Amino acid sequence: MSSTRPYPPGDGAAAPGQLRRLTLVGASGAVPRARDFARQALYDWGWLPAAGADQRAAAEDVLLVVSELVTNACLHAGGPDELRLHCAPKLLRLEVSDLGTGTPAPRTPHRATRPGGHGMFIVQRLCLDWGVVRYDGRPGKTVWAELAAPG
Repeated sequence: MSSTRPYPPGDGAAAPGQLRRLTLVGASGAVPRARDFARQALYDWGWLPAAGADQRAAAEDVLLVVSELVTNACLHAGGPDELRLHCAPKLLRLEVSDLGTGTPAPRTPHRATRPGGHGMFIVQRLCLDWGVVRYDGRPGKTVWAELAAPG
């Protein structure tokens, strides 16, 4: 895991129209709202409907990572503030900001038979990279994850 990696992602800034933001402060049903928002963005960006198994798997991975990051913010950081999706030609970057002070990390050792605690392990397994960016002079952080665009 990288501790920090500022935006823009390695492939450059997202083209105009390729950034989506969803405010989640105080929202009920934050996880399904975030998934629906991400699903709509994937339709708008041509990832869905999936043309084949690879594209379908890539879209499902995005939706799962969105769910895990937002759930983690709900359970451990007092709830998410915002979800941001940045789409670049070869990369999709997901960011979830919150006011929490903790640092997410995969549970180690990971035991698939133990209930709970699998979210960041899933993120680590599905993503090219992920990390945490802390804010200067104010509480909170942004947890980000990057996934390869289907190709």
